[in-house]
Amino acid sequence: MTVRKNFVFDEEVAEHLAELAKQEKKSQTAFVQELIENRYRSEKVRKRKEAFEKLIALADKEFTGLFGDKTIQSIKAEMDV
Repeated sequence: MTVRKNFVFDEEVAEHLAELAKQEKKSQTAFVQELIENRYRSEKVRKRKEAFEKLIALADKEFTGLFGDKTIQSIKAEMDV
């Protein structure tokens, strides 16, 4: 299914769009659609990475709390492992 959207561009931006689409041998619609999809995927990856990093930080904090201020490496050193 397709949806019609109307956009208003500055004249210069409209010329740039036309030029870029022509260079890519695509319609302006296809060019803009590809740009939006690429940006959307990048943003999705960024958000997932940010959530993953928060999870790792939380896990590190929770895990550190189990052993006080000691790290796994310091515990292994104490045990001569």
